Amino acid sequence: MGRAYQNRKESMAKTSDAKAKLYSKYGREIYVCAKSGGIDPQGNLALRGLIEKAKKDQVPTHVIDKAIDKAKGGGGEDFDTARYEGFGPGGCMVIIDCLTDNPNRTFGDVRTCFNKVKCKIGTQGSASHMFDHSAIFSFAHDDEEAVLEALMMADVDVSDIENEEGNITVFAPNTDYFKAKTALLETFGDITFEVDEIQFLPQTTTEIDGEAMEMFDKFLELLNDLDDVQNVYHNVAG
Repeated sequence: MGRAYQNRKESMAKTSDAKAKLYSKYGREIYVCAKSGGIDPQGNLALRGLIEKAKKDQVPTHVIDKAIDKAKGGGGEDFDTARYEGFGPGGCMVIIDCLTDNPNRTFGDVRTCFNKVKCKIGTQGSASHMFDHSAIFSFAHDDEEAVLEALMMADVDVSDIENEEGNITVFAPNTDYFKAKTALLETFGDITFEVDEIQFLPQTTTEIDGEAMEMFDKFLELLNDLDDVQNVYHNVAG
């Protein structure tokens, strides 16, 4: 129990540039999700969760609607997923998920971020083997046994379940995301999920401080400044 995960709510954007970047990242992700899985949030549970998360992060409705309308049209950009791995400052392990319309450009940009903090991008699998790729759901509920029973009845391979002060958090393999979310919604009605996403959870964490921590913070800033970067996962403690 007590598995650490990142509740990746974006901090409140303080400048118009930061807000524009946040809206752009959500718009791109919603577009890709709607284009691949359908524009109806009731039938596309990943899209439904993404829209809910965007609203919590105060993304305007018109940004969300524009991305879905764009997917409805069937044209537009073709974005591909790209994942990069490596070792950052202090020897920490990092996984970077991107959506890109130019993989060569994105790879070069991400590699430059590693180079600027005197680290090197790795090969596929160099870091991800030390992470669990998990679906995570967190919501207000006080009956852990009922939640576990609903998931087991749906043949969900629950990795872990936590109950802290009336809030349930469920961990399952990423491949069971849709099965788990469907079971929870069908059993408990229209749940408001505090967390509803797929993440890479580190199997172990590493402590870094001093200059290494300063370089790590710089590294995250460099990555977050890239439009193609959607999510960054790492095993730095704290």
